[in-house]
Amino acid sequence: MSEISIIIPSERDYYDLSLMVGELLNEIMQKIDAPVFNYNQVETEKREKSLIEKGKYWVFLAKDKTSERNIGFVSLYESYALYSEGEYGRIPELYVRPEYRSESVGLMLLNKASKFAISKNWERLEVTTPPLPEFERTLNFYQKNGFLISGGRKLIVI
Repeated sequence: MSEISIIIPSERDYYDLSLMVGELLNEIMQKIDAPVFNYNQVETEKREKSLIEKGKYWVFLAKDKTSERNIGFVSLYESYALYSEGEYGRIPELYVRPEYRSESVGLMLLNKASKFAISKNWERLEVTTPPLPEFERTLNFYQKNGFLISGGRKLIVI
């Protein structure tokens, strides 16, 4: 098992972060056999840099200390709703590179996200996973770590 650190990305990490976003999106599209995302590495890197620098999007990277390789990430943003009684946190992405799965990297990232949520005084932290058999392992991971099913399906319109 590798020694892992959870860090705030620096600008030199943005390129690799954008690659991991692409890996995540491709994995999702392969599982559901549908091209639901338009991934562009350059645009993704610009977007993440802008959102992070504006303080609208927070990211924590998992880094293998031995190889110095970025091996996963979790991202968060603040949202608002009357049902949540104000501000709350959302996790739009949590990804661990396949060769590092089952080494508690996802749990380390989730714990960091939870601590960050507490520091922001968010009353809740939400994550969405599709209600499909292909994502049963993902759902089980979140439930095992304290998340409860709280609603319906995530829908989009383009």
